[in-house]
Amino acid sequence: MSAPEPPYRLAILDFDGTLADTFPWFAGVLGGVADRYGFRRPAPDEVEALRGLEARAVLRRLEVPRWKLPLIARHVRALAARDGADFGLFPGIPALLRRLHAGGIVLAVVSSNREAVVRRVLGPSLAALIRHYACGTALFGKARTFRAVVRASGVAPARALCLGDEIRDRQAATRAGLAFGAVAWGYTRPDVLAAAGPDLCFASPDAVAASLLPAPVEPGP
Repeated sequence: MSAPEPPYRLAILDFDGTLADTFPWFAGVLGGVADRYGFRRPAPDEVEALRGLEARAVLRRLEVPRWKLPLIARHVRALAARDGADFGLFPGIPALLRRLHAGGIVLAVVSSNREAVVRRVLGPSLAALIRHYACGTALFGKARTFRAVVRASGVAPARALCLGDEIRDRQAATRAGLAFGAVAWGYTRPDVLAAAGPDLCFASPDAVAASLLPAPVEPGP
């Protein structure tokens, strides 16, 4: 019995909304951030509609001044560092990371969050499975970071897959010339994310493993 070569050798993972279930926390702190930086608080019944928008459209709807984005991002990262002990991974993520690593797939995390927060949420054993960390990226700066991670990994771009839960993740992967797999359990509504044209769609972490790790081939008679 032999296992076929996996279609991808490098999985570049988003953190918030892909590995970690941080959206409820983000929704809880957003009002205070809005008051601090002078943009519009979303109404309680508006949150679901925002989940159907691309990131730039969300910024326009909430009237966020673009020049304040670096300040807002720095403040949100500080809040995440303060509260990160309360973040949890989505069900199935620990098993997924272990299966991908055991299957010979190089793992990387690209996130706007701080590396210390990512490592804390993963825990020591899972954090050790990640070969490349690229954290603190700008909201719209992932394409350049994706390219840098691929170069550092030594994996051919055609064998790299970016996994994320937002339209901007898909856009960044496309600009970097990489395949993109959309996950259905994160921030962006699954129907909206699927309509953005990802290369792959995954309903669960188990589906990711099934796609990236083909079943062994049984020997003939």
